[in-house]
Amino acid sequence: MNSSTVLVQGGTELVVLLGESGEPIGEADKSTVHSVSTPLHLAFSCHVYDTSGRVLVTRRALSKLTWPGVWTNSFCGHPSPVESLEDAMVRRASHELGITVTDFQIVLPDFRYRAVDASGIVENEICPVYRAVTTDVVQPNPAEVSEFVWLEPHLLHGAVTAAPFAFSPWLGWQLEQLSA
Repeated sequence: MNSSTVLVQGGTELVVLLGESGEPIGEADKSTVHSVSTPLHLAFSCHVYDTSGRVLVTRRALSKLTWPGVWTNSFCGHPSPVESLEDAMVRRASHELGITVTDFQIVLPDFRYRAVDASGIVENEICPVYRAVTTDVVQPNPAEVSEFVWLEPHLLHGAVTAAPFAFSPWLGWQLEQLSA
């Protein structure tokens, strides 16, 4: 499948619903899964590095449904039911940041979290975490990303420790697990 293909069924973007053991049990419209009773579903997070070893950190657009305006990992998203995680990451990197990504490495294969934002919307995901590389100039989609910065990894750790409220909860938990 071409990673630039829009993965929709009848105009609806689908996500993979998961059972408690992580097995696929169905599909749902992405627009309906993030609510106060979010079912467990498949997602991914990606930390993008440049060739100097800096990590790309993004601030979610203020128009985002969940965690608007918070700083987070480079990008995240959901694979469609017929899409590999790598193809989904290529698609989302292009859509959110206008970049290509390569050299994927899975760094937290079993990352799972549940978090509730200030509006009551729940994230409930099995979310493998990847590291990737880009040499491209970031050109963020303003509907997805309001700001971005390249940081030395230790500076990101320090910022999340000093001001965890400014960052997505999943970023903090990922950094904790990566440092353990």
